[in-house]
Amino acid sequence: MPETADRKDDHVRIIEEEDVETSGTGFADIDLVHEALPEIHRDEIDTTTTLFGHELAAPIVIESMTGGHPSTTKLNRALAEAAQRTGIAMGVGSQRAGLELDDEDLVESYTIVRDVAPDAFLYGNVGAAQLVEYDVADVEEAVEMIEADAMAIHLNFLQEAVQPEGDVDARGCLDAIERVADALSVPVIVKETGNGISRSTATRLADAGVDAIDVAGKGGTTWSGIESYRAAAVGADRQEQVGKRFRAWGIPTAVSTVEAAAVHNCVVASGGVRSGLDVAKAIALGARAGGLAKPFLGPAGQGTDAVVDLIETLALELRTAMFVTGAASIAELRETEYVVLGRTKEYLAERR
Repeated sequence: MPETADRKDDHVRIIEEEDVETSGTGFADIDLVHEALPEIHRDEIDTTTTLFGHELAAPIVIESMTGGHPSTTKLNRALAEAAQRTGIAMGVGSQRAGLELDDEDLVESYTIVRDVAPDAFLYGNVGAAQLVEYDVADVEEAVEMIEADAMAIHLNFLQEAVQPEGDVDARGCLDAIERVADALSVPVIVKETGNGISRSTATRLADAGVDAIDVAGKGGTTWSGIESYRAAAVGADRQEQVGKRFRAWGIPTAVSTVEAAAVHNCVVASGGVRSGLDVAKAIALGARAGGLAKPFLGPAGQGTDAVVDLIETLALELRTAMFVTGAASIAELRETEYVVLGRTKEYLAERR
């Protein structure tokens, strides 16, 4: 099996077996203000929202995780079937393996998502580091592979810096992103992979014409930590230590959400989002939706029903948060009152 595909399999295994969680999203410092007299019926609350004109039943995204190894086909099938049944959005993992390797089994790990989710909002995924080598036609191939409704370009330079085989040339990526955003047939999302996006970076991306920003801040799965485990397995001691040192590096998700939403009108909050209440807080901070990755991985291994069960739990938590803040719609939730406490308050004060 080629190196790129083996790496994808390694990632899933490490996430399932090792401690790769960090804390510090900032959501614990966000209190939504309770409304004792909401004057609405909980079951009539409207959780629908739109993303690039596509209606979602709830502002919940199954974040990019898997694809690129035959073992991930089952996982992507369950995730996509659940997205289809519940009306939420889903992204696939990096499509690099599918684009660069001539292997039908690898490609199927991606194409399966549209096969089983003909109506779901699905987005593809390529790395910013690869855009310098790809032209727009290559990215269009990734779009066509899953009949994507949008394309994510991921920023993972800390992860690349820890990988023994990582791509650490970040030159020219913003120009490449602007080129793709201008010419691609579908909207472009730029997403981090666990270290957050600052206001200044979000401004540069907005100026480059990207259609959405997924902040993927600090506080969830640490890709630096994952690559530290991989480095240890191949005896790359120095890279292992670097991965450990930067395990908790980044901008907290709550902070990154506030900063990105100040300069772009379509922000997805991910990075340590672990509940429907976290999704509600993210939307109150300015996000359009909240995304989760690792929490879906275990259920995906169990099958579609387990993934649907988790989505329904998240949706009920979100609906409950809306009920007790008096928000009858997602638009009203975006205007709900909140209080910022603790380290997040200090962080935002310093940044401002």
